[in-house]
Amino acid sequence: MGPGRRPAGFTVEVTGWRALAAFRWLTLVYATALNLDDLGRVAHPAWCVATLAVMAGWSVVATYCYARPRFRTPALLVVDLVVTLATVLATRLVETPERIAGGEFTVPTVWAATAVMAWALRWEIVGGLLATLGLGVANVVVVSGQPTRGTVHNMILVLLAAIVIGYVAEVLRQVDRIMIDVWQEQGAVAERDRLARQIHDGVLQVLALVKRRGAELDGEGRELAEMAGEQEAALRALMTGGSAAPADGEVDLTALVSPSTAASTIELVAPAEPVMLPAGAAAEVAAAIGAALHNVAEHAPGARAWVVIEDEPDAVLVVVRDDGPGVPAGRLAEAAAEGRLGVVQSIRGRVRELGGSVRITSEAGEGTEVEFRVPR
Repeated sequence: MGPGRRPAGFTVEVTGWRALAAFRWLTLVYATALNLDDLGRVAHPAWCVATLAVMAGWSVVATYCYARPRFRTPALLVVDLVVTLATVLATRLVETPERIAGGEFTVPTVWAATAVMAWALRWEIVGGLLATLGLGVANVVVVSGQPTRGTVHNMILVLLAAIVIGYVAEVLRQVDRIMIDVWQEQGAVAERDRLARQIHDGVLQVLALVKRRGAELDGEGRELAEMAGEQEAALRALMTGGSAAPADGEVDLTALVSPSTAASTIELVAPAEPVMLPAGAAAEVAAAIGAALHNVAEHAPGARAWVVIEDEPDAVLVVVRDDGPGVPAGRLAEAAAEGRLGVVQSIRGRVRELGGSVRITSEAGEGTEVEFRVPR
């Protein structure tokens, strides 16, 4: 089984219904043997055989349907309970009132508990209790409102089974959710390792080469080498799960953004008071602003840009606007299709992960405006 791959057959939806199917057939064999052994003493043997036939036929149908999620609907469980109650009530057609009053078993005996268990698996403790109540009413009707000691004893056992199975189903579902998270995390780690190998063999090697060769140059060459070194360090930190920003606490978004707006062509407009955000969220917002400014520098060289930060009571609003040529209609979709995911992942992806929204407007000759709102 590969990393992150969920093992089949673990969940309640698989193991629970398989166990129920096995219990249904074992109890059917027991009920059949018990009734056939007593067939010569019942009042109406034909009704007894007919009831056993219904139980066997329904066991086939229920086993088939419960094994397939698309059939495992509330309607199926209701029908299961109705059929079970009908077989219990059929005891009045099979036995004499005297034998019933004497404490004889109902025709389905413990087979009747399978419907209760199904309700407990599906709706946990509440479902099990409701099904037990229905089964109890049917048993009281069979004994004409005068429950025997055996009837009370059996119903208490069924009630306890419903509570236990309902509780176990609830716990197993919680465990299943935890295991899903673990498998997903393992898959994410495996994918990150795979990407790290590819990045190390390609991008990092190139950045390291630019850093070494550029360090021997002057002017813009040295500046380019320094930028390559910074990007190499940031990329290595990302690959290893590190982060340049603190993991907790709050930081001033304006202070975090200021270095990326130091160029003479960029103007930062922000409140005089610090704009505080959780460190992780502030780092993602700053990275999204950096990506927007990078797009301006790459696609509109020489254009002026403005970064406006507004501190609202329940959110932080950021607008990055430039006076460049604008983005042609449909260009963003084409870029995403070509694998150029700067806007899609660096801006939209980051903001949406924070629960925010992004709006990009652009017209030919009117520049581009990127607005995103991040809730606190």
